[in-house]
Amino acid sequence: MGIFRKRTIRYPLLYISILLIITAAFLCTVNLWGGLAYFIVSGLILYHLWTVEKVTYEETEKHIETLSYRLKKVGEEAFLQMPVGILLLDEEYKIEWSNPFMQKAAGMESLTGEELFSLSEDLKVITPPEELKELTVAMNDRRYRVYSKPEERLLYFFDITEQVEIETQYYANRTVLAILFIDNYDEITSTMDDQARSTTNAAMTSLVNEWAAEYDIFIKRIASDRFIAILNESILEELEEKKFSILDDIREKTIQKGLSLTLSIGVGAGSASLIELGKLAQSSLDLVLGRGGDQVAIKHPDGKVRFYGGKTNPVEKRTRVRARVISHALRDLIRESDQVFVMGHKNPDLDAIGAAIGVRKAADMNGVPGYVVMNFNELHGSVQRLIDEIEQKGDFYESFITPDEALSMMTPHSLLVIVDTHKPSMVIDETLFNSTEKVVVIDHHRRGEEFIENPTLVYMEPYASSTAELITELLEYQPQTKKISALEATSLLSGIIVDTKSFTLRTGARTFEAASYLRTYGADTILIQRFLKEDVDTYIERSKIVQTVDFVKPGIAIAHGKDNLIYDSVLIAQTADILLTMKDVTASFVIAHRDDGRIGISARSLGDVNVQLIMEALGGGGHLTNAATQMEADTIGEVKQRLTKAIIDVLEGSTEQ
Repeated sequence: MGIFRKRTIRYPLLYISILLIITAAFLCTVNLWGGLAYFIVSGLILYHLWTVEKVTYEETEKHIETLSYRLKKVGEEAFLQMPVGILLLDEEYKIEWSNPFMQKAAGMESLTGEELFSLSEDLKVITPPEELKELTVAMNDRRYRVYSKPEERLLYFFDITEQVEIETQYYANRTVLAILFIDNYDEITSTMDDQARSTTNAAMTSLVNEWAAEYDIFIKRIASDRFIAILNESILEELEEKKFSILDDIREKTIQKGLSLTLSIGVGAGSASLIELGKLAQSSLDLVLGRGGDQVAIKHPDGKVRFYGGKTNPVEKRTRVRARVISHALRDLIRESDQVFVMGHKNPDLDAIGAAIGVRKAADMNGVPGYVVMNFNELHGSVQRLIDEIEQKGDFYESFITPDEALSMMTPHSLLVIVDTHKPSMVIDETLFNSTEKVVVIDHHRRGEEFIENPTLVYMEPYASSTAELITELLEYQPQTKKISALEATSLLSGIIVDTKSFTLRTGARTFEAASYLRTYGADTILIQRFLKEDVDTYIERSKIVQTVDFVKPGIAIAHGKDNLIYDSVLIAQTADILLTMKDVTASFVIAHRDDGRIGISARSLGDVNVQLIMEALGGGGHLTNAATQMEADTIGEVKQRLTKAIIDVLEGSTEQ
């Protein structure tokens, strides 16, 4: 019976044997010879079954013993011979045991008792490893992927150096497409004779080809003002290290020849699809041109954009062809609409209000009701005085409505015009432009990555002094059935005066032409000065902020308010303007707490420093010489530290969004 106890699988044969004996005994009582025959046959069958099972059992035992030996040997070789590093850590995360491969990889005879991070600084994050399952580390010029078993405090190291090298080479060789556009080419060459134009073309082609040859870039001129370039990621990285020096070379060398040509470059990168790269490059170029040109935008499929350049003011366009075309397109959109709503940005200034009044007038000229949307509780200072003047003496005060009123009046056939901003987060009410399919954007700021989706018409000219200037030019090409009133002309001119600091900044020939046009319709400069007057308390508060001025770099001044005080956004902006008028100040920044709980920064520049790039790096935007941002932070000191870093980063490198 010992064999039955050893292997339970033999119990069925025992049961069968007992059953056969009982059956044979029963048959013998019935028929002796039949029962004996049955007993003999059953015995032979059982003997055969027992023999077969015994042989099978012995062979199985032998196979299991052989397999166990082989598995044990393979396990020992896996631990000691396979190219996989294994570390066992103690409770203090020191190395308790390691296999030979790990010792060889670390270049040490024994690792027992060593600190884990002594192998690689990257391993510091793995202690304690409860939440970490996988990590890539560098060790002795090799790269390893580390898998963690927190319960056993066990680490596996797989050498992936060759894989990393292949991936690096793959990404370095990925195709990049770029579109190069010569800014203002048509305007500059339109007055040239054939010989001068040919000389200019040859000079530009030579400069661009020399640059392309230096960096091993394939480039082809596809139009008089446009090139297409094919390069790879490694070349793009080299160009970024040099900050796209081609921008400065083109600008300086064309100035020597008496020209003011600059280069805009849109780059598409980070995709294996040539079609997507082409779309990214064109989108980047559109973004660059919307920001005034003379810069580079590099766009990836994930939406991230890096900017280089943007050191100069946009060149003013001398021709009004685009203004006339846009004006006619706006006229057609107005006539196709049942009513027109105009909306500026939050906490509007005189430029936003003046431009809105101008668009309302364009609707009136075309016989369509027009309304200016505003939050009356956001009005302050000069804007409040302008609205008060309109309420007392104007005949269009009823056209000023709240966002809720506009929303209740809006129909599918209504037109919404957004002025002095192009960012959805900056408009007075985002619900409005989500309630109509027809949206027009008119702005003079450099275009940022955040932009209103799918507008019907866009008119963005960064060269312009103000949105009021752009609207004034558009009014000149509208039907002259109804003349501009003196108060409407004054509103538009006040926007120009405020944004140009009384014609001292961002002022071109077309700015004076627009001002002259408004003066012919009775724009009152004395009344504008009354709008701009300030009280003594405001002057004193501004002086206190100026007293805190600090120069983080030569010519770059930062002033700030107190942490326990709330400051009006207009006061912050005015203080930045005042700082800019002082000797040896080329860029000014003012930091102060706002009434919305955030900390605001107003930035101003004379043009040598692009404050727009600095503000964009902190989540804001604006113009090369006039920008701002608002930040979530606890103290002004924290914001000043972040601002200082952004200033250094922009002055020494690129900006990324």
